[in-house]
Amino acid sequence: MEEMAELLKQIAPEIALTIENRHTILRNIYFNQPIGRRVLSSILSWSERQLRTEVKRLEEQGLLKIDSKGMELTSAGEEIIFGLEHFIYHLRGLNPIAQNIRRKFNCGYVSIIPGNSDEDETIKMQLGKEAAQYLKRTINNGDIVAVTGGTTMAQIPRAMEKISGLKDVIVVPGRGGLGERVEIESNTIAAELAKKLEAKYKLLYVPDNLSPETMESIINEPGIREILKIIRRTNILLHGIGGAEEIGRRRGLSEQEIIEINKMGAVAEAFGYYFDNKGKVVHTTTSVGLTISDLKNIRIVIAIAGGANKAPAIQAFLKYHSPTVFITDEGAARKLLELEGGEDDEQKNS
Repeated sequence: MEEMAELLKQIAPEIALTIENRHTILRNIYFNQPIGRRVLSSILSWSERQLRTEVKRLEEQGLLKIDSKGMELTSAGEEIIFGLEHFIYHLRGLNPIAQNIRRKFNCGYVSIIPGNSDEDETIKMQLGKEAAQYLKRTINNGDIVAVTGGTTMAQIPRAMEKISGLKDVIVVPGRGGLGERVEIESNTIAAELAKKLEAKYKLLYVPDNLSPETMESIINEPGIREILKIIRRTNILLHGIGGAEEIGRRRGLSEQEIIEINKMGAVAEAFGYYFDNKGKVVHTTTSVGLTISDLKNIRIVIAIAGGANKAPAIQAFLKYHSPTVFITDEGAARKLLELEGGEDDEQKNS
């Protein structure tokens, strides 16, 4: 399929572009349906006239339907978007990029979703879908699954199909909360994922931004201590990667503390640790739950992060730790290689 995609780009690049554009339209309708044409044109940053022409063709082909509520995909349209995913991946030349990232950062497996979640919110949904599919393939009876919070992580249980037959699986939050929107907190994500897995879940009702003294007192409570013991036995971890300043503000750091971590060169945060662009830990904050020292003991670590703007944070964290699986998007992947000093070797030689 990779060879076929390359041949199509060479002999008929205009057809390749049409396929990509129509796939983008169908994907955005799927994740936002029912949706009006004006709203969709705004999401895609297309003119209504340009979109109207393509929508008409897709309707004629029986891939979408339009009524007073807006546009929705037909079953044929849904089959097309999922059937084309692998082809679009190769059409965008993402396989050599994934292999290069895998080699550079010693990841076990790298998956790249076409697109840039900085520009297209539906890409976050696809990142969550890819993580859910990988979890479905690898989870075993008796596993303890830990998840962290965030907008991309919240897409995982939404994308996860219900699984029956698993025994003795427990889902837990990987860390305490940040006091944010409840739908993106790790406790909520853990509970929703457990429902899809028909598993038990344990919640950790401890904020992640307490003073060291208060934190020490709380984690010594018998109930909290028992939950932390379970969390430390995690077999599968799904976690995000954050930008240092962004997470610092979400954690409630003062302006002076933000200035200080910027002076230290911090560009990434994970598990309460801040990393510079070399992958060196330059600052830590109080945190409850898993720490970076626990990662080496976890069978499968799945890191999920996308968006070109997050590439410096991704680069910093991957220099510190090589996950079993890294799931990202095209925007972040291309920017990551640019930061590393160039594109994929195979692309250079082609």
